[in-house]
This record gives sequence, C-alpha cells and structure tokens, in this order.
Amino acid sequence: MSADQSAQSAVVRKLAKRPLFSRLFASGRQPLKLVAVPRDHVQGDRQRGEALLAGRFVLGSEAVSLSDLDFAALGTGSPMADALQGFSWLRDLAAASSREKGARVAESLAGGWLLAHGTRVDDAWRPDLWGERILFWTAYAPYILSSRDSGYRSALLNTLVRGARHLDANADKALPGLDRITAWAGLVTAGLLVQGGVRVARAESGLARALSTAQFEDGGLISRTPSQQALLVDRLALLRAAYFAAKQSLPDTIEAAAAAALAALHGVTMGDGGLSSWQGGNHGEPARLHALIEGCGLRARPLRQARGWGYHRLSALGTVIVIDAAPPPPAKMAPSGCASTLAFEMSDGPQRLVINCGGPGALPTSLPPELVEGLRTTAAHSTLVVSDTNSTAIMPDGSLGKGAEDVTISRSEDNDCSRLEASHDGYVRGFGLVHKRSLMLGNDGKEIRGADQMIAKGRRKIRDAAPYAIRFHLAPGVEPTITADRMGAILRSPGAPPWNFRCRGANLTVEESLTIDSRGRMVPTTQLVIQGEVAAIGGEVAWQFRRSS
Repeated sequence: MSADQSAQSAVVRKLAKRPLFSRLFASGRQPLKLVAVPRDHVQGDRQRGEALLAGRFVLGSEAVSLSDLDFAALGTGSPMADALQGFSWLRDLAAASSREKGARVAESLAGGWLLAHGTRVDDAWRPDLWGERILFWTAYAPYILSSRDSGYRSALLNTLVRGARHLDANADKALPGLDRITAWAGLVTAGLLVQGGVRVARAESGLARALSTAQFEDGGLISRTPSQQALLVDRLALLRAAYFAAKQSLPDTIEAAAAAALAALHGVTMGDGGLSSWQGGNHGEPARLHALIEGCGLRARPLRQARGWGYHRLSALGTVIVIDAAPPPPAKMAPSGCASTLAFEMSDGPQRLVINCGGPGALPTSLPPELVEGLRTTAAHSTLVVSDTNSTAIMPDGSLGKGAEDVTISRSEDNDCSRLEASHDGYVRGFGLVHKRSLMLGNDGKEIRGADQMIAKGRRKIRDAAPYAIRFHLAPGVEPTITADRMGAILRSPGAPPWNFRCRGANLTVEESLTIDSRGRMVPTTQLVIQGEVAAIGGEVAWQFRRSS
C-alpha cells in the first residue's frame, strides 16, 4: 500500500468512528442511518449531468475537470467553489444517469470531499454550505451511499452528523438572508432524517427566526434579488420533502413562508418563463426555473402588488410588465444592490422587448470589474437618468449611498386598464427634482402609455438646465427603426408582432447597449433613448408602446 493510500485509509477510519457524545448518549447501539430519504421532485439539468458523467463540472461559461479536482485546493467563496462544495449538482447528475452509473461519480466526489474537509472544521464548514450539503446529501443518499464499503458509508454519515452539530452551534453565524435560512433548513432536515440527530424543535425555531428577518410579509426576500428568491423556493421545497419523508407535519409558518415565496417569485417572471433582471442578476434559464416551480410542490398566483418585495406586476393577454417600485435593498442583504428604482421590463408572450442590462449574479464571470460595477448604475436600467447621475449613489467601495429612500405608489384597476404611479426622491438632494413615473396597460394588452415627470421639490434648484435621458434597453433580437420625424420607432422581433413606440417632449435616438445572458456573458443589443433638458421648474415626457396587431 502506498503512503497516500495509507493516509486515506487512516482518514476514513477516523471519520468512521462515532463522536464521543453520540456514543455516550445516542439512543441506539446500531450504526447511524437515515430514517427516510426525501424525494426531490425538481428535475435537474440533464445537459449538466451528462457533463458530470463526462468528467466536467460546468457553471455558467466556466468548467472544471473532475479528474483534476482537489477539494482542499478548491477553497470557498467563489461561485464555482461554492457550487461544488454545496453538492446541489447531485440533482443534475441524477437527471442524466441511473443510480448505479451516477453513484460512481457521486461517491468519488463525496469521498474526495471527506478526505479534504471531513476531519477538521475549515472554510468548507461554513454554515450555509453545510445546510445546502445536508439538503442534497439526504435527498440523493442513494447516489452517495450505495457503496459496499462500510467504512466509507460510516464516514459520510458520521461527518453529516458532525456537520449538523456544527450547525446547531453556528447556524446563526451565517449571513442574514438566504444563507442563514439555508443553514437552519439543513439543520431541520438532519433532525428529521438522522437517528440520534439534533432537536427538531430548536432547529424549527431557528428557521422561523431566519425567515422572519429575511422575508417581507409578502414573501419576497429583503435582498430583493430574484435569483436568490428562486433558491429560497428551492430550499423550502427540499425541506418540505424531508418532512413528508419523515412522515412529520410541516409547521404552518414554514408552509406559509414557502407559498408566499413562490408567489413573489412568480411576480418577477416574464413571458418566456425566465426572471426579470434585477439587483445584478440576469434572466436565468427558463427551463430550470420551470422545473423548480413545477417540482416545488406548491401552487401560487403571481404577486402583483408587492409592497415590501417592491416589484409590481402588470399583465394583460400575454403582455407583462415588471417595475421596481421600491428603494434599493439594504447593503448587508445585497452587497451588489443596484440603483434601479422605477425601471421596468416588458415582454409580449415569450418575446422580451424592454429589459435591463442585468449582471452575472452568482455565476463565475470574466467580465471586467468596472463593467460589473457599471451594470449596477441607473443608466443600465430602463428608467430616467438626470445628468448621468445614479438615483442612488454607488460609493467607491461598492456600497450604496444616499438616494432613493421615499418611494410612493398608487395603483388602480378598472374594466379598461391597470394603472400604476410611483415616484422616488433620489434626485431631490442633488437637483431638487422628484422622479414620477406613470404606467397604464390596457386590458387588451396592446397598449402601454407611460410618462416620466420631473417635479420640483426641496431647496436645491437647477441653475440653468440639467440634461436627462430616458432609456429603454431592448432585448437581443429586437430591431428598432426610427421614424422620419424622430419621435418614434418600430420595434421588430422574431417572437412577437411589431410594436410602435412614440414619444413627445424630447428627441429619440438609438444607441448601443448590452445585456448579460444566463451564462454570465455579454451580449450586444440596442436601446431607445429620449434625451432633453429639464429646468428648475421640472418637466414631463410622455411615451407609448402599441402593438401593431
């Protein structure tokens, strides 16, 4: 036996020993085992699973060779490292392979993780990573516990229990928001499914606290990040599956939080089934989101009037508008928050028309850091910008400063249309102007009328005039043709009838733009830009989108 093999055998023997506490106080003399295996109803990504079988882990536009993977050198903190350390890829592996075939890959990687991190508490024991690991290790136990090697099986189960006890003491040290929810959800799962595990009641109390501090009453996360909202729905779906597998009643508070989270997620989806792009994220993969929504075990209607979550939804006969009608999220909940207040996105059926530039979100990216920062600006969103100034300041250290704080909203529905009026004070301090945006969507879905008002308020006054721009970033594939009077444009796209755009009160131009796709890559596109100047007394620009058929 080589020196490396001897060292590995020693590690496995060490991990296979039950902790002293468990040996003294656990109820049974029998080896640790799962009392039940939850069923994950969310279908994984078959293409990613096939890549795993072929020896590659793919995330966004990057890939890692599994033959070269060293969990000890991998570390944590990067999107790629955290995705591998959390073991959520087991879902994709299961979608592409039989249990026997997939287990060879899964057990090899799980064994590598045990050798690298199983014997000591290090960065890979971060509470949110342990929570995610427990959720997926238990749901895909047949893939990581099929080995005939009893030493390996004991090592993995004993390490899982040690991880649960680590969470019992450290779950509240996870960052507030989704990370802390994930940590407590993993601990509840361990309590439900592992003999001699932790106390479920204590874990449930911790999860309830984490949810109450991370969610608005309407179900949206305080981070206001749609991609995180999707993960919240996923985490709670896996937790629900653990309750059902253990034949335990799901607490009403958790069931209500899961249903509200799904409604909030529905509220920010566009006609193609993907997300709208907010808080540095992109539209994601519609098929993956569809699999999550179909498999989460809940049903909910889209949240239309989100006071806390902040994203209001207007929809009629296939036309969907999502508008950001709230201040940016707190820095501690969303370190990469955006100055996007009163921006909107629009789709006609599966065709996106008006978008925001988006960002890489949690994907690994080769985009220049200055571009990623630029994608957080007001100009990267479909809204009004005064004097090329963000509605909420983005500080040199990346944090958000002063700006839009007071956002007022008025909404009404009648037999003819849905109306939304919202305003923010982000330009009061610098220019003495309130930005008010009005939107009206006809009930036939064919017409959208909008207006952007700059209303004088406060002591600060513009001396002469300040330039402004109202930007409508267009989705890739949407081709704008400016009309002869330069007051309108025809928008042609492959997936919807042409739309006519008109404005009055300023000049219309077409400029280059970009968006970030679901793999974190930059895609060139265009934008409609209404440009003009506003005086101290304020001003108004009206505009309209109308479907040609």
